[in-house]
Amino acid sequence: MKILITAAGSYGDVAPYTGLGARLREAGHSVALAADASYAQLVRAAGLEFRPLPADPRREQGGAPRGQRELMRRAAAFVRELGPGVADAAAQGADVLLLSATTAPLGRHVAEAMGIPSLDLPLQPNAPTGDFPPVVAGTRSLGRRGNRAAGRFSLRVVDRLYADGVRDVRARLGLPPVSARAVRRRRAQNARPVLHGVSPALVPRPADWRPGLELVGNWWPYTAPDAVLPPVLEDFLAAGPPPVFVGFGSMAAGARDDGTSARLAANVVAALRRAEVRGVIQSGWAGLAGPESGDGILTVGEVPHALLFPRTAAVVHHAGAGTTAAALRAGVPAVPVPVAADQPFWAARLAAVGAGTDPVPFRALSQEEGSAGRLADAVARAVREPSYRERAAAIARRVAAEDGVGEVLKVVESGA
Repeated sequence: MKILITAAGSYGDVAPYTGLGARLREAGHSVALAADASYAQLVRAAGLEFRPLPADPRREQGGAPRGQRELMRRAAAFVRELGPGVADAAAQGADVLLLSATTAPLGRHVAEAMGIPSLDLPLQPNAPTGDFPPVVAGTRSLGRRGNRAAGRFSLRVVDRLYADGVRDVRARLGLPPVSARAVRRRRAQNARPVLHGVSPALVPRPADWRPGLELVGNWWPYTAPDAVLPPVLEDFLAAGPPPVFVGFGSMAAGARDDGTSARLAANVVAALRRAEVRGVIQSGWAGLAGPESGDGILTVGEVPHALLFPRTAAVVHHAGAGTTAAALRAGVPAVPVPVAADQPFWAARLAAVGAGTDPVPFRALSQEEGSAGRLADAVARAVREPSYRERAAAIARRVAAEDGVGEVLKVVESGA
C-alpha cells in the first residue's frame, strides 16, 4: 500500500510522523512524508520518501504578530499556500492519506477528489469535551457545558481560518463548494476514526467522546539504531552528575533580533547556577547560547531526545506536545515553561499527574533581567524531591506498554 503522511509546522509538528512512517514501512508499506523542505533530511533519514510542501512556518513569522488579527491573517496565508502543496504531494501517488492536525482540513478534500481514504492523526486531543476546555484556550475550566461549547467554538475558528484555503483547493481539484459545517456533520455521521497521538497515561480519554475518537499513545521521532550523541556531549555527560536539560524548541523564534534570546539565556544560566546543577542548553529556533567558557553548562543543537533525556536529572522545556511526551517516556521530571497555543494545557497536565512542577512564566524569563529565581526554585524541586521522578517513572512504564503505531496500522490495513 502507498501511504502518504502530510505534516506542517514546527519540528514537534513533523518529527513524530517520521517514527510512525518508519514503522509503517517496516510493516511492508511504501511510505512518503510531505513536509516543508527544511525537514527533507529528517524524513529521508527515517527511510521514507520525501515530498515537499511549500509553506515554511519560520518564513511566515516575520517577527512577532501585532495582535490576534495579524496572527490570524498570517495563519490564513500559510494555509492558502499549504493547500496546493498537499494536493501536489498526493498527486504523486497514494492509496491513503494520513493527516496531521495542520494538514487535515485540506487533506480531506484532496482524498475526496482522489477517491481514497484519509485518517486524521492529531497530536492533541482536539475534539470538544466537557472534561477540559480546548487545548489552545488556556487551562481554566468553564464547567462541562462551557467546555463543550468552547470546544465547538474552537472548531469554528479553525473552519474560518481554513475557509479560503479549502475553497481554493476544492476549486483546483474540480470539487463543488461545501460548507465546513456540512463536512463536519458528514464525518460525524460516518463515525470516521480519529487517532490522537497522545498517551492516555497523561490525558485520560474523555467519556463523552463518540466512538472512533481514540487516544492511542505517542508516535516518536525516528532515531536510527546506530545513532549516538555528539562526542562533546558524551564527554560532558561523563564529566559529572546528570545535568538539567533546557530547551524551548521552536518557541521564541525571531528573539535574536530584539534581545529576548540574550535575556532568556542569561536567566537560564543564572537559574542553573543558583540551583547548583549542571546544564545542557539546546539552542532551538531562538538561538540560545550558554557561556563560552563552559563551567558546567554546554550548549548543543538538535540532538535526539530519546538518547539524551534518560541521562538527565530533569527537563526544562516549553511544554510542547512532543517534548512533554519525550520527557515522560524517559521517566524524568519536568519543569514546564509554556509560551502559547497548547503548551499551558500540557504544562497543567504534567503538574496534575505529579511528573512536573507548577509552570514557570516564560514572559518573565524572556523579558526581565534577573528573573531567574522562580526557575531556579522549580529546578531544585524537580531534581531533589523524589516524588517528581517517581511519578515520571511510573508514567514512563505505562507509556512503554502503549503501541500507538500498531493502532494506526490496524485502521490503515482495514481500509481506513
